[in-house]
Amino acid sequence: MNLPLLDYAPSSQNQRVIGYEVPGDEQPRSFTTENMLSPSEMDDLIQAAYRQIFHEQQMLQKNRQLGLESQLKSGNITVRDFIRGLVVSENFRVHNYEPNSNYRVVQLCVQRLLGRDIYSDRETLAWSIVLATQGLYGFVDALLESDEYLSSFGDHTVPYQRRRILPQRSQGDHPFARMPRYGADYRQKLEDLGNQFSATGTPGYRWSWQQPPYARSARVAGAAIAVFGSSFVGLLAIATVLSWFGVIHL
Repeated sequence: MNLPLLDYAPSSQNQRVIGYEVPGDEQPRSFTTENMLSPSEMDDLIQAAYRQIFHEQQMLQKNRQLGLESQLKSGNITVRDFIRGLVVSENFRVHNYEPNSNYRVVQLCVQRLLGRDIYSDRETLAWSIVLATQGLYGFVDALLESDEYLSSFGDHTVPYQRRRILPQRSQGDHPFARMPRYGADYRQKLEDLGNQFSATGTPGYRWSWQQPPYARSARVAGAAIAVFGSSFVGLLAIATVLSWFGVIHL
């Protein structure tokens, strides 16, 4: 039996404020299949979906889901189904779900699927319980089937960061796409691991290089060979010039 979602109070964030600003560079662009799309427009929509779920840091060829792309282009699945497939894919699981704590996964998925930041610690706890009890599949389904997702994006629109700016502000919120994929705890673990490797002399995040014991002898021998070679070439040149004037005979 699944536990019911805990209640949490929405806070007054940008996406909950009605705005009448003139569209500009900071306004999100909507990609939707509500109208008939040309092949190039469909490719742009698919790219936008990958960018929303994987962000620029993971826009890699290996993360493409060609089967899902084919189904979307043929109309067998909706954009919402395509988004679901990306989030529960093995690549997303390995690079985003497994390295992070449940709290961090909740924050990432709320940002990328609902287009907003977490309201409060209570909301993080509420969705973390869903993730812990129902797994990644159940958690993703709960987000995509929520009233908030359906009212904001529906079946045909790629999710995007909603309402980055307010009329009273000159600049928008920090884009979610620029936020680190790992949480602070995992980044600290990587830093500690790099320091450990550096302290033990094992090649790690901090590179250290020691000269081999024969390096000094090799440098001395190389210098001697260079001096001898340059002296020999100089004497040969002098002898050649003297032979031209008949001083010596070669």
